[in-house]
Amino acid sequence: MTTDGFSVFKDKEKLQLIKRLAKTRGLLVLTDSDSAGFMIRAFIGGSVPQDSVIHAYIPDIFGKESRKTEASKEGKLGVEGVSTRVIMSALEKAGVICEETGGDSGRRLITNIDLYEDGFSGTQHSKEKRQRLLEHFALPSRLSSGSLISVLNTFTTYDEYKAAAAEINKNFGLLRKDGS
Repeated sequence: MTTDGFSVFKDKEKLQLIKRLAKTRGLLVLTDSDSAGFMIRAFIGGSVPQDSVIHAYIPDIFGKESRKTEASKEGKLGVEGVSTRVIMSALEKAGVICEETGGDSGRRLITNIDLYEDGFSGTQHSKEKRQRLLEHFALPSRLSSGSLISVLNTFTTYDEYKAAAAEINKNFGLLRKDGS
């Protein structure tokens, strides 16, 4: 999940989600190595119990990210601009062990296709239905579609999601017939 930069300071729903993640799964904080990254890191670290957070640090690497037209204010590459090797090294130094599993944990994950097939994206009334899904799982109302999948796969199972989708679609259909 991303913090979306400084918006995390004002977004109470996102902070509640971060606290919930810390409590249920623990947090790994990996931010840019500039002053803004350290401000966000300090804010998150001060908002959750210390035993529920691991901090990983990327080194100061100066340059310009390929997706940007100019170097950042401090001239450092952000997390998106460093190589996978640098990130893996930062995680290893933080004591986080990463193993390639090929993505097959034996667990059925929720996908973009599921959201589409269940009417939560790319369909008529999908925005309204997605809002009800967010409410059902007590998730922030501004959660992006991309983050939604990640968060759902963290907090719920595929079967729980499908049950919620069926209930929301059933209730939504009843409400639409009534003109609501």
